[in-house]
Amino acid sequence: MTTKNYVEPDMVDTQQFDWGTLKWMCTPDVTGADRLSAGVVQLEPGKGHELHTHPDSEEILYVVHGRGEQEVEGNTREITPGEMVYIPAGVEHGTVNTGWETLTLLAVYAPPGPEDVLADLPECTTIPAGEIPERD
Repeated sequence: MTTKNYVEPDMVDTQQFDWGTLKWMCTPDVTGADRLSAGVVQLEPGKGHELHTHPDSEEILYVVHGRGEQEVEGNTREITPGEMVYIPAGVEHGTVNTGWETLTLLAVYAPPGPEDVLADLPECTTIPAGEIPERD
């Protein structure tokens, strides 16, 4: 695998869910990174994902655009652009978009792996690189 130092969005697949999309821009398969993965999450207005855990990976979420509510370990608070959320491995968490615009987050896992679990979920549709996902 050749390391890719620059990755454009149309170079990677899109994972599409009923709540929004994910583009994994840095994974072992895409860049050769072996200690982390990173992707752009877009949650549609009023949508979110259920509480879940990543048993073996720590996660950080950086709010790029929009607003929402983040729950970590049973505590919920509003999140806005410029904030970062740290989620230890194995801790239950979930995000909901409470605004009228798309909530955009940068998600980072260390070590990588949860992105593969998401791809295997039955509710995940993979849109090939370069194609634009349809919105409802």
